[in-house]
Amino acid sequence: MTSIIFLGPRGSFSEAALHELQDSQGADLVPGGSVAQALAALRRGDADRALVPIENSIEGSVATTLDGLSVGEPLVIVAEQVIPVSFTLMAPAGIGMGEIRTIGTHPHASAQCSDWVRTNLPQASVIPLTSTSAAAAALAEAGAGFEAAIAPRIAADIYGLNILADDIGDNHEAWTRFVLLARAGYLPAPSGADKTTLTLFMRADHPGALMEILTEFSVRGVNLTRIESRPTRKALGDYFFSLDCEGHVSDARVGEALAGLHRICADVRFLGSYPRHDGRQPLVREGVTDVDFRDAEQWLRSIRGDG
Repeated sequence: MTSIIFLGPRGSFSEAALHELQDSQGADLVPGGSVAQALAALRRGDADRALVPIENSIEGSVATTLDGLSVGEPLVIVAEQVIPVSFTLMAPAGIGMGEIRTIGTHPHASAQCSDWVRTNLPQASVIPLTSTSAAAAALAEAGAGFEAAIAPRIAADIYGLNILADDIGDNHEAWTRFVLLARAGYLPAPSGADKTTLTLFMRADHPGALMEILTEFSVRGVNLTRIESRPTRKALGDYFFSLDCEGHVSDARVGEALAGLHRICADVRFLGSYPRHDGRQPLVREGVTDVDFRDAEQWLRSIRGDG
């Protein structure tokens, strides 16, 4: 049986995302304590897959995931899932709104509920924890150190907590993107509506370095859907780039872009080509289709006398 470790404990948004993924059907679902623990378990072979959050529509990318994928034994993304994020305020029996002085939750959840908390619980401070479900799980035990938690509604049922307020997010259109990871070597077949994720390390910081990277995509008609920089933690001002682009590595335009990046970058870490969650196909302009690349290669061989 396939085993999948996810960012737990039970009742997390990660678990909710897993239930939406076809890849998880019939799998053994194992909660992990942190993103780092989930990645480490997958690399050790203690799990066949790992599911972790990578991006939130309100707070942006999840730094621990981006950083964890940039180092260590290579892992690849084999699927993604995006789910709406709705937060619930919950507490043990006997605790009312007026008794709440501290709230436990994940920093992203705290940021997404900050206006509601400030308006409805001005006396309360927030304690950051590794996950929203960890906050709910702690409340089910004595000595949590806080009176309430902000977590997914499902966590209240799992841990026997009372719901004090539902749907308390400041933005009701919040979404979180999760990625399903495998050890390097597994590549889903192209679906026609794919995404490719990369981590790029520059050879040296110099004027136009980012433009050189972007040019490899633009001249081949490859659209970027996300790009950001992260510190390498080696020296102040030393950064790597994490990005998503439309298309599959087997597409000629994407493959040639990766080859070009390999020439100009100190390192290119391929983090997978996989189906987009929304099934949206890229717009491929004339001149950069696979047929166009094949025709150009045949033309070049003919003038070289290669046949």
